[in-house]
Amino acid sequence: MFLYNLTLQRATGISFAIHGNFSGTKQQEIVVSRGKILELLRPDPNTGKVHTLLTVEVFGVIRSLMAFRLTGGTKDYIVVGSDSGRIVILEYQPSKNMFEKIHQETFGKSGCRRIVPGQFLAVDPKGRAVMISAIEKQKLVYILNRDAAARLTISSPLEAHKANTLVYHVVGVDVGFENPMFACLEMDYEEADNDPTGEAAANTQQTLTFYELDLGLNHVVRKYSEPLEEHGNFLITVPGGSDGPSGVLICSENYITYKNFGDQPDIRCPIPRRRNDLDDPERGMIFVCSATHKTKSMFFFLAQTEQGDIFKITLETDEDMVTEIRLKYFDTVPVAAAMCVLKTGFLFVASEFGNHYLYQIAHLGDDDEEPEFSSAMPLEEGDTFFFQPRPLKNLVLVDELDSLSPILFCQIADLANEDTPQLYVACGRGPRSSLRVLRHGLEVSEMAVSELPGNPNAVWTVRRHIEDEFDAYIIVSFVNATLVLSIGETVEEVTDSGFLGTTPTLSCSLLGDDALVQVYPDGIRHIRADKRVNEWKTPGKKTIVKCAVNQRQVVIALTGGELVYFEMDPSGQLNEYTERKEMSADVVCMSLANVPPGEQRSRFLAVGLVDNTVRIISLDPSDCLQPLSMQALPAQPESLCIVEMGGTEKQDELGERGSIGFLYLNIGLQNGVLLRTVLDPVTGDLSDTRTRYLGSRPVKLFRVRMQGQEAVLAMSSRSWLSYSYQSRFHLTPLSYETLEFASGFASEQCPEGIVAISTNTLRILALEKLGAVFNQVAFPLQYTPRKFVIHPESNNLIIIETDHNAYTEATKAQRKQQMAEEMVEAAGEDERELAAEMAAAFLNENLPESIFGAPKAGNGQWASVIRVMNPIQGNTLDLVQLEQNEAAFSVAVCRFSNTGDDWYVLVGVAKDLILNPRSVAGGFVYTYKLVNNGEKLEFLHKTPVEEVPAAIAPFQGRVLIGVGKLLRVYDLGKKKLLRKCENKHIANYISGIQTIGHRVIVSDVQESFIWVRYKRNENQLIIFADDTYPRWVTTASLLDYDTVAGADKFGNICVAEVIMNYHVGETVLSLQKTTLIPGGSESLVYTTLSGGIGILVPFTSHEDHDFFQHVEMHLRSEHPPLCGRDHLSFRSYYFPVKNVIDGDLCEQFNSMEPNKQKNVSEELDRTPPEVSKKLEDIRTRYAF
Repeated sequence: MFLYNLTLQRATGISFAIHGNFSGTKQQEIVVSRGKILELLRPDPNTGKVHTLLTVEVFGVIRSLMAFRLTGGTKDYIVVGSDSGRIVILEYQPSKNMFEKIHQETFGKSGCRRIVPGQFLAVDPKGRAVMISAIEKQKLVYILNRDAAARLTISSPLEAHKANTLVYHVVGVDVGFENPMFACLEMDYEEADNDPTGEAAANTQQTLTFYELDLGLNHVVRKYSEPLEEHGNFLITVPGGSDGPSGVLICSENYITYKNFGDQPDIRCPIPRRRNDLDDPERGMIFVCSATHKTKSMFFFLAQTEQGDIFKITLETDEDMVTEIRLKYFDTVPVAAAMCVLKTGFLFVASEFGNHYLYQIAHLGDDDEEPEFSSAMPLEEGDTFFFQPRPLKNLVLVDELDSLSPILFCQIADLANEDTPQLYVACGRGPRSSLRVLRHGLEVSEMAVSELPGNPNAVWTVRRHIEDEFDAYIIVSFVNATLVLSIGETVEEVTDSGFLGTTPTLSCSLLGDDALVQVYPDGIRHIRADKRVNEWKTPGKKTIVKCAVNQRQVVIALTGGELVYFEMDPSGQLNEYTERKEMSADVVCMSLANVPPGEQRSRFLAVGLVDNTVRIISLDPSDCLQPLSMQALPAQPESLCIVEMGGTEKQDELGERGSIGFLYLNIGLQNGVLLRTVLDPVTGDLSDTRTRYLGSRPVKLFRVRMQGQEAVLAMSSRSWLSYSYQSRFHLTPLSYETLEFASGFASEQCPEGIVAISTNTLRILALEKLGAVFNQVAFPLQYTPRKFVIHPESNNLIIIETDHNAYTEATKAQRKQQMAEEMVEAAGEDERELAAEMAAAFLNENLPESIFGAPKAGNGQWASVIRVMNPIQGNTLDLVQLEQNEAAFSVAVCRFSNTGDDWYVLVGVAKDLILNPRSVAGGFVYTYKLVNNGEKLEFLHKTPVEEVPAAIAPFQGRVLIGVGKLLRVYDLGKKKLLRKCENKHIANYISGIQTIGHRVIVSDVQESFIWVRYKRNENQLIIFADDTYPRWVTTASLLDYDTVAGADKFGNICVAEVIMNYHVGETVLSLQKTTLIPGGSESLVYTTLSGGIGILVPFTSHEDHDFFQHVEMHLRSEHPPLCGRDHLSFRSYYFPVKNVIDGDLCEQFNSMEPNKQKNVSEELDRTPPEVSKKLEDIRTRYAF
């Protein structure tokens, strides 16, 4: 068995985010890393929508990321620390839309090791040096400079090693143009290591150490070190030189401290706490991330606590001494892994879990009522300030980036009867978790819908002048009339546009610079800018049946297959070409390409005829109306569309932006098939045809603009968009009802929209999430979802949600009541009334936990619910709250052979589980009967067990339960479940059970799979096989009677008995064998903790496998991964990769430079289009 790995949805969780001007223009961009992916995002400064410009798989673990620019430069570079044992510096090339590796310096072994640098990166704020550090011992400093040709240079590394030292964080200190300085949070463990009593370990303090790079002597010295009172978790650089006082802010538990060397005293301020917080009062509070904003005149920091509250921090200075730190509550947003303040006034929040957000900073929070806390205010040691959290005041949400991270469980099924299965994904954490339903398709935002007086048959938009940014008119054609609407603040009917309203319209367009043309059955109407009208009438009894127009040309087909060609002359007049061309059959469709920039005309006309052919006809004056090539079709064509696609944006000498792409002829057939053919721009030959079946209706094609490039909207029984995105073609259905006709639409509110008609309505739509594979609907949940099962009869989901360190609703209400009573009791006689009012207000206030977070209850505190949900509407049909400290771990829905047709839900629950050091007071198996057609849970009984029931599976009319490391068969009794049989020989802890026939495959938490057979006559569970490798199994799926696929917590997928091994690089938490498209073949779908969804598909022929094996081999050598990791060793991180070919690497073929593509494909005896066709085919055969 040979498999091919394909990613359907890349990981969505963000581990690092940095910002800067990476493309060298004034635009602010964000670079994020998502585990093994680098991505460049650009927020649109006008609309605030975030666009993805580039996504690259690096086939390595990105451990740190920094932006820097050389002094006086205008462009930011990216430094990446990864697991490759190399430091890599990248530059973004906007013209090619790619990251270019400028430097790659090797310094150590690969892999994430303790003493190999890569974990921490720090750059000198002036861009003169970069420090890359390991967790322990090693630090290297590289000096950055320019050479004579202004290219970036990098020095050989300077060592700043110190043995027996752990590093917590490193930053570059802003010292202006003095010698570059780096500050490190360190801890020396040498004494603790040598002291057997453990006393030294208890007394070891963290130190703040400054390293100076002496540029004169070209080496690094350990300049200064001082022990710290509190344990710090990260450092913030304070602007220096002419911009500020320099130095660092140390964020530690409960305090933030300013330190600088010299005479500067330490300034220390406690981190404010929420008033009346339900959290455990003994818990410390830390800042988890920060962002700095600096202008010429001022600077401030935004720091976020682990509850999500953001504080604005400013420093008061006197001369060059800092006198106080001021903190002011700013706003509360979900807890972030990274924050960036952009110069354009946006705050980008890369959430730790769940969706990411872009906020606009509307106010700086200077002149509001919010109290300001200062280090100068007198406080007792250990006391702190209190503030009241509130909804957003200074920030305005402008965009939300969907993120599935973390996906905890997923099932694929067609519960909505849509032919194509949906993915039901349980994701998120705590109060921000959700159940999301993913469908393959692009999300459509509806901007406007208006009713029309009848059923129109076509719609177009036109501009008044070629320089206009936005459209002026929408023209709607009916059976016997034409309606002209003008686009302004509102859309209203106009009568003075010059269009003929008493006839249907076949097409209309802007002609030349400022004239309009309308083609109708009896003629052509040319409307000049000064409203003069020229008409061309059809000869005799003939009418115009089809037409094609662009900015300078009009071609019409008269009845009987006669073509008439018009071209605009320099004076703006439409001139008919002297000859006409008789076609051999009736014309059913025509298309012209847009006029290329700087040319007079489009050279080709495509004509589709009744005889199932498409002909390409030349419009060049030298051989006008001569046939150039022909393609026979399997069915009659319905529509044609020539577009230029797949080009990268180029700027010519005048700074005009245009794209140099390929010409494609798209052919929509009446049988619902779309063909895409390459049109040779010189000879007009047609080659390299790709086909896709779109739906049951004839395919109509419309040219629209998406992200500055041409795209094709194809309409059949559902609408599809064919577009080029990051050097790959995408053909994605729109998640929207059936449309009949469409045109591109541009207005101020909606710069790249689509205007479409459906029955008697006119709709204005926008597609904002290009590149997204799935459109998602999210239903909120209360706690982290762990697993769910589908009730086969009603299709309802039964979900278990469990959170550690959390209160149940009942405990929360009880705690609030208790705190309110304490508030009243603590008040003196005269303050009783006031205290009672405050207590009442406190009991009434209800801040949404999805934003403000849930209170942390402490270790060993658990909260769980069991929820029955309708997956189509997303409404909760039943909700069972478990007691405090009961944690649901497993769920199954089953029938028992002794109770007929009733369905039962079994939930395995742990009681008083403490994770570390592990202890548990036992467990229960709750048994519920599903009543009301699967909508309600009726409690039957609970069965006590001695360990955690972590896995439950129905088995031959009974049920198998893994209780700790015991495997048992239970049957349903009146008062509890009855134990029928058990096996005590499983090594550690049963984490999953799969059954097939008499076989049971048990996954152990660290000993891989154990095969067990149930012998009915002897009533025994017999172990007959196990795995040779110890794997920490997270999930498993049966492929057939003898094979099981599994995944482990280190990110590997294997098929047991070592048929295949593959390192995904992200922890896989669900595996399922299924088909994703109607009529497709089966594949193994996996989802990962970081929000990625991928598939492993089997090869059907030896030739295919051989071909892809060679593609992979050539790409490994010709196109090595961006961050310097070796591809083969990355995919073999824990076990040698076996029998899997990496489709993600093969698909990078499309983004290689053309000459490299040519070399690789020649080695394979193919042409580049043939190779990319093979890549596209294997993808569309199994998925999208």
